[in-house]
Amino acid sequence: MVNILVIDDDKNTRLLLRAVLESEGYDVFTASDGAEGLALMDKTHIDLVVLDIMMPVMDGYEFTRLLRENDNNLPILMISARMLPEDKHRGFIVGTDDYMTKPIDEEEMLLRIKALLRRSRIASERRITVGEAVLDYDTLSVSRNGQTHILPQKEFLLLYKLLSYPDKIFTRIQLMDEIWGADCDTGWETVTVHIGRLRKRFEGWDDFEIISVRGLGYKAVKLK
Repeated sequence: MVNILVIDDDKNTRLLLRAVLESEGYDVFTASDGAEGLALMDKTHIDLVVLDIMMPVMDGYEFTRLLRENDNNLPILMISARMLPEDKHRGFIVGTDDYMTKPIDEEEMLLRIKALLRRSRIASERRITVGEAVLDYDTLSVSRNGQTHILPQKEFLLLYKLLSYPDKIFTRIQLMDEIWGADCDTGWETVTVHIGRLRKRFEGWDDFEIISVRGLGYKAVKLK
């Protein structure tokens, strides 16, 4: 079961978010400010925090800053009525993972929470499962039904990146910068070459597919 902590000084907001999240099967805990939230976390395992900014005693910025300074990488979704770019920037600077403005679109919030939980799981386990295929970051391997491929590092990192964000389009330049580094002298054509190798290597696998998006780049699609 996934435990979510909602921190907001408005009682009605806490009740609403609890109802929405519990309807999706989450276990929900609530606190009225950051200090109360930290105290609750000392007693209860929490998987994700939904956090207001403007609160008494300890606001959302201070709560997030304290967690990050203590190397706590718990996923945090900030929710605030503050819509100015500088408010969002400050939230990301102190370490929030995502930011939404009120009034909240409940369906969008649930989608964002699911994405944050998935990324958190991937980061902690260093493993992705797609259908029957398992990508293991520590061994640079892709396994399926007893068959294992040990990939060259760049090939593995490219596939791992794409499958970490299924259906998300990445440009060749983005992939080049993230995997080969912005200072790499190799042209973006090397991404195309590596994509071709991956397609050939996993030809016939029906767990995922790497798709070219004309004029943009590539995306991975889960088939199972």
